[in-house]
Order: sequence, then C-alpha cells, then structure tokens
Amino acid sequence: MKKIPTLLLFSLSTLSINAQTFIQAYQDRASMVSQTNITTNLQDFSNLGVKTTGSTANNNAFNWLKNKYLAFGYSTNQITEDAFTYSNKTSKNLIITKTGTLYPNKYVIICGHFDSITGPGVNDNGSGTSIILEAARILKDVPTEYSIKFIHFSGEEQGLLGSAHYVNNVVYQNNIKQLDIKMVFNLDQVGGKLGNNNNTIYCDEDQGGLTSNNAASTAITQQLRNCTALYSPLLTAVDPAEDTDYISFEEKGEIITGYFERIRSNYPHTSNDTFANTDPVYIFNVGKASVGALQHFAVATSSLLKTEETIVKNPLESIKIYPNPAKDTLNIELPKEIKNFNFEITDLSGRSLITTKNETKINVSTLKKGAYLGVITSDEKTAVRKILIK
Repeated sequence: MKKIPTLLLFSLSTLSINAQTFIQAYQDRASMVSQTNITTNLQDFSNLGVKTTGSTANNNAFNWLKNKYLAFGYSTNQITEDAFTYSNKTSKNLIITKTGTLYPNKYVIICGHFDSITGPGVNDNGSGTSIILEAARILKDVPTEYSIKFIHFSGEEQGLLGSAHYVNNVVYQNNIKQLDIKMVFNLDQVGGKLGNNNNTIYCDEDQGGLTSNNAASTAITQQLRNCTALYSPLLTAVDPAEDTDYISFEEKGEIITGYFERIRSNYPHTSNDTFANTDPVYIFNVGKASVGALQHFAVATSSLLKTEETIVKNPLESIKIYPNPAKDTLNIELPKEIKNFNFEITDLSGRSLITTKNETKINVSTLKKGAYLGVITSDEKTAVRKILIK
C-alpha cells in the first residue's frame, strides 16, 4: 500500500460524539474481539509466506480464508469467488455476504487485501485481514438492517487489481450498476510498529479524486471517529485517502472511509514485515473499534440475543504478562478464579521451549533475543500472547 501524494492538510479537530450515542450491545460485541484470535490469525498469516498475486502462497491464503468462514458457520451460498488474471496467473477475491433484515439489497462493505509483496505482509495486510475475520465471526448471527459484504481482495500490491476487477465486473456490468452500496470501510496496514506508542489510528477521508462524494466521506469518517472513541481506547486523527482498495470504489462515486496506522511502520514491502515486528495489542484495539463501527454502519440490533447473553467469556483473555519485552523473568497475572494452569513458550514455528505449571514467575534468561509465543491453558481454554525477549 502506498500513500497518495497530497498537499492537503488533515484535520486534528476535537472529536464530537454528540450525533452518536453509546450502545451497550455494540460494546459487548466489540469486547468479543479476542486477543488470542488476533494473535493466532497473524501467526497463521505469517506462516503462509509471501503471497504474491497468482502464486501458490497467494492461493493457499485464499483457501485459508475461505475455510475460516466455513468454520464460522457461513454457508457456501454466502461465499463467492471473483477470479481475475495477473501475469498469466489466476488469483481470486473472496466475498462473503451477510443479508440485512430491512435493506437486503443495500450493502455495507468492509474490505482489505490479503496479498503481499517481498515479505509475508503481516502488517500490510495481515493486520486488516485478521480484524475482518474477527468481525465476521462475531457478527455472523447478529441481525443488521443493511447487508454486509466481507471482502478480501488480492492484487492490491500490483495496482488495486482485485478491487478494480470486482468493481468493474461485479458492482458494475457493462457499465450498468448492479450493487447498491451504502459505504465502503477499508482496513489496510493497521499493525503498528513494535516499540512505538501505538495509541492513535488514522481515519481515512476522501479529499481528492471525484469531488461529488467528498462531503459524504467527511460525514462517514466523522462517524468512524465517533465509533472509535465509543468502543475502543484509541485516539483518532484524519488522514487523506490512501492508495488502497477503496479507491476503486471512490472512482465510481462511492462513499469511502477506513483505518490506517498513525505512526507509519517502515517494514511493509520488505522481508521484515513479519509477525515479530507488529503490535498485536494495537491490532486488537483497532479490531474493537472496527466491530463497533461496522455495527453502526450496518445498523445492528441494539438488543443482545439469547445466544450472546449466554456466551461464557474466556477468563484467560484478561491475562497480563509483564514485563514485555522481558530479559530474565516473566511475570504472569491471572484472574483470581484461575487456580490451575499450564504455560508454554514456543518459537514462532511452534517449537516448545519452556513449559511450566501453576508458576507465575518464569525464568526466560536462557532464551535468545527475539519474538516468541506464550500459550496459557486452563480448563480447556487457551490464550495466546506475543512475548519479546530483549
């Protein structure tokens, strides 16, 4: 993903949430975003390798995504594939449709690309990919007035090929519009750079291209800022629209917005765009903001369903592991109800290095400097955290 060259100033105006009210059900669902799921999805994405458009790794990533949706319970009728050709090779976009209750033929699109270039692309764009997966998992059975399309594009790095193909062949056919789109919400490069103070997210606003959709984008971007404040701990700032997949929609007059990391990492488009160099906690917080915002845009029910009310939250998700980075000793702080637990430290390939039982102080002095995974299990529940050794 590249930043669009621009001399336009961005706004850092004081956030006003007068036009939107806090909805407890939206917060409850945003709180269902799992740090463990985010972390494991990022690790799985990394292990798929360099996902150059049309490559075997790219196809494997597509199949991994498709299987995730099937595991969430989406039916084959909800899943469509949009194939296109790049350099004499076939690549595919993945589209999952969740039908709305009141406006089934009007769509809120949440999207991001899964292809990478040079490296595994864990920030650009495994970060957005992992969040879209979590949003789809959480909202699968939640009624929304508008239909939602969860879209994973390929070909972004070669010039928005996947999204351009989708817009020009699915949204439009023979220049006749086929889909009524309420707005497009894009997630790209929201992984943060490890070690930065990642407490702010850019909300992308359409400030160029067609002028007819700029005002609507400004309004929807302000709503995104409001939702971010309501349903996550993140601060916000406004950024001009990036050269990413929502541009294919913007050029046809659609309303766009999106998220992009505030402190820009220099790792994307290099072999160092790895799991070790991203900030999973930042991605987790962007995930909560995204789930809150998506509910607002699609107008989700404000009442919790019985199935949601009876969900037993994983108490291990509130685990604290510190200091992180660590040097000699790692401390584990657990909820009071957890008495018996196992803890394991593995390398990024999954090889076990340290295992303990019911220990809250772990000697890590034998580990080399680098990134590892900490896996804690108790009563058939699991939590996974990224651990750094300095």
